[in-house]
Parts: sequence; C-alpha cells; structure tokens
Amino acid sequence: MAELGLTDTGGILRQPGVRPRRSSSGLGWEQLYLSAQEEQPYRAEFGPAPTHLLILHLSGPVTVRRGKGSGVRSRAVPAGGIFLQPAGRTLDVELGDRLDTIHAYLTDEALREANDGRSVELSEELGATDPLVEQLVLALEGAVRQWEPSARTYTDHLTGMLAAQLARRHRAGALEPEPTGGGLCTRQLNAVRDLMAQRLAEPLPIADLAAAAALSVSQFTRQFRASTGQSPHQFLLGLRLEQACRLLRTQTSPIAEIAAECGFSHQEHLTRVMRNRLGTTPAALRRAG
Repeated sequence: MAELGLTDTGGILRQPGVRPRRSSSGLGWEQLYLSAQEEQPYRAEFGPAPTHLLILHLSGPVTVRRGKGSGVRSRAVPAGGIFLQPAGRTLDVELGDRLDTIHAYLTDEALREANDGRSVELSEELGATDPLVEQLVLALEGAVRQWEPSARTYTDHLTGMLAAQLARRHRAGALEPEPTGGGLCTRQLNAVRDLMAQRLAEPLPIADLAAAAALSVSQFTRQFRASTGQSPHQFLLGLRLEQACRLLRTQTSPIAEIAAECGFSHQEHLTRVMRNRLGTTPAALRRAG
C-alpha cells in the first residue's frame, strides 16, 4: 500500500494561510497522514476527500462554522475540542481566528479494520471532546516530532486505537446519553464548558456559569457535580491544567506567562497544581515534550 500523503487530504492544508510545522510525510505511514500547523482565518468549500478528517484544536476558543443554508452550525471550539469530517462529503467551513491544530487523515480501510471488517459511517462533529482521541493524536504528533524507524510498530498501534475509538464513539447515530441522577443535559454542559474555555484566564464567578446553564447557583452546583463528579472549581482547574500542558508541549513561552494565560495566579500555583494532580512539574513536562 502506498504512503498516505498531502494529495489525500482534500485541500485544506494547501491553503496559503496554513503554516506547517511537521507532518508524517516521508515516514511510510499507509493508513494515516498527520500534520501539525498554524491556520489563519478562512472561509472555503472543499470537495469530497478520500480520507476521514479529524482536527484537534491546540488553542482556542476559536469560532468555527460549518455547513451552509439551513444546515449551518457554529460553535466556539475550545482547546482540546475536535472537528470531524467523514470521507466522501463536501465540506463548507469558516475559521474565525488564528488556530494551532493537528490534522489526522485516516483511511476508510483503517476504520473497517477497527470494526471487524464492517463499514463505519462517522458523524460530522464540531467542538466535541474526547480525552482518549486527544491523547492518541498528541502521541502520534510526538512520534512525528521525534521520529525513529523503530517507532513504526508503536505508531501503527496508535493508529489502530484511534480508528477504534472513532468507530466506537463517533459513528453516526452514536448519541451521547443524557446524564442521569439529576445532572446537566449535554446542551447545558457544553454551554458551561464553552464559557470556561472562553474565560480560562479570568476569575469566573459561579453565578456566570449557572446563568450559562439557565439555573440558580444552588441547582447548578448540585447538577454539575452529578454530571462530572467534580465541583465547578475543580473542573475549571482541570481545564486550566490541560491547557497549560498543551502550551508547555507546543510553545516556548516562559512558564510564568503560560501560567498566567491559563488562569493560574503565578508560576508556583501552576507548579503546585501540576505536582498534586500529575506528579510532575512544568519544567519536567516541557523537557519530556
């Protein structure tokens, strides 16, 4: 089988506003093409591509619109959000601001192999979150960044895991169930997550979060914990830490600047939270990059 390359991507990466950083080109990957880049704002329509496109947002929130006419959808997608475009479909999309992304283009054969040889119809997604998909894409990008031929078996394994997760969690009609036990519905939880992502670096009163869910403060606090198992403060702290980890892996800004950008009061605050939750420090995480 031939290596998957830029010609299999449908055109997005050929735009003049795309500034590539690294890709799997030349590494012999047959079922996945991976590319990390900075994208400038654009609006365009792309014809059907032979591969399934998964975009992981590394920065944000950024407003993305997809579709046209009565089918238009728009969302402020936070860092860690994903955009999914199934193969064989026209894509009409608008990116509202500069964005750092990783694109993963997956063959239909990889999806079928992950689904016991049966075909899979993926859903069109805008701003969904999937921690496993995020970690798999980041691991694949890390393998590209520090490539060595002995990593081929490892990346083949990651590709299979990514295909399996997409086939299981992101197939058409695989709706996420509404939480039980008096929790927030998916729409409310998405609204709260979007607000947290938009104001990650700011003090964020509980009243503002409750308003996003159209609930009183007491109702919101109770239902949020029922949905997530965490208090709003703990959940927000987790989002801040996730964003700090992404920036430490992908940027060279001083750690103190990253701490402030992600809503920590100072570098020592970030270090304390990271050590308590992850058992490491910002400097160690950056070195492991």
